[in-house]
Amino acid sequence: MNQSAPSEEYAYLVKRAGQAAIVAASLLIIVKLIAWIMTGSSSILAALTDSLMDVTTSIINLFAIKIALQPADKEHRFGHGKAESLAGLAQAAFISGSSVFLMINGISAVVNNNQIHASSLGVSVMLFSLVITIALVLFQRYVVIKTNSMAIKADALHYRTDIILNGAVLLAIVLAGYGWDWADGVFAIAVSLYILHGAWEIGTQSIDALMDKQLPQEDQELILKLAYKVKGVRGVHDLRTRYSSYIKFIQLHLELDDEQSLFDAHEKADELELALETAFPGADILIHLDPISVVPNNKSTHEIEI
Repeated sequence: MNQSAPSEEYAYLVKRAGQAAIVAASLLIIVKLIAWIMTGSSSILAALTDSLMDVTTSIINLFAIKIALQPADKEHRFGHGKAESLAGLAQAAFISGSSVFLMINGISAVVNNNQIHASSLGVSVMLFSLVITIALVLFQRYVVIKTNSMAIKADALHYRTDIILNGAVLLAIVLAGYGWDWADGVFAIAVSLYILHGAWEIGTQSIDALMDKQLPQEDQELILKLAYKVKGVRGVHDLRTRYSSYIKFIQLHLELDDEQSLFDAHEKADELELALETAFPGADILIHLDPISVVPNNKSTHEIEI
């Protein structure tokens, strides 16, 4: 089966999700910058820094999405899907850098006992930020469910950490309004650690895709079940799977009786391919047919770890 091009719905949704992230982050940069200038809050500075990183990574993300959506060509026969994973890795690097900056700023705020002013403005800004970020994450979640895009999944994970960040900043400002100024710096440190954890998750997922990690266990078990549902299949071996952006790659050897005709064997392969296409839409599938008599004993399905 030749590699499928992304559907119009997939391309439309991932592009709109990427554009929405840039618009939301840009809007939040403006309001947080104003709030930080007027309050001097380390927590708001932390949130502002995160939004600056957001818009940078979202621009990179949108660029990667446009590359990933390009169809396969002579130089890239498996498509350009790994551009999304590269974008995810870049996001992890940016997020890690921002978390370190926030931690340093938070420690400085605690040590120097920074004072916060105009806390009502800070509360209003962070409430606005929460509403915008939650709306964005809900839209990204919808897109991930519909497309399973690696780039949008990484971006959504990033913005989910922003909900925690904005909530923590809001709480810190409220506590500081009651005289607990230390909360501003402490929350900035706590948020930096949380963001670093998110960067680790994004980075590991991106590396898994770039290193051709196999599909989840349940997907591989489903592939085998579908193969054995085809009448006349005697075994399956050398099952290999991986994913790249919206494409799942499936390769396997199908063991059949020696006596049947090439036409009958081809019909069984077509039946399995149709079943796999139904279970994994858009998958790139390669099935090799083997007479059962030539399959070495060490290729037994029961000895293969799946």
